[in-house]
Amino acid sequence: QVQLVESGGGLVQPGGSLRLSCAATGSIVPMGWYRQAPGKRRELVATITVGGRTNYADSVKGRFTISRDSTKNTMYLQMNSLNPEDTAVYYCDANAIFGSGHYWGQGTQVTVSS
Repeated sequence: QVQLVESGGGLVQPGGSLRLSCAATGSIVPMGWYRQAPGKRRELVATITVGGRTNYADSVKGRFTISRDSTKNTMYLQMNSLNPEDTAVYYCDANAIFGSGHYWGQGTQVTVSS
């Protein structure tokens, strides 16, 4: 059974930090983080290839770090220096190891507010 479960979201003050986790079960590999703010389209935050190459949206470069622990099949997003513009529901996605399946997690809310 394939499953993606995000965790780690919450309310944080501007300038604070959060660490999101995306735990994958089944024959899938978590590949990226996306976010969707109210009234806006879902946008890419960061991706990581199987080989470990990373890519970031310009808005988060230098503040966010994506990583993956292959032994746990879990992906992380360390978010530092958060600001109100980072407020959104954060989603992780994954690709099937075999075939062309693509999967989304249920999302975790991040709210940056004083």
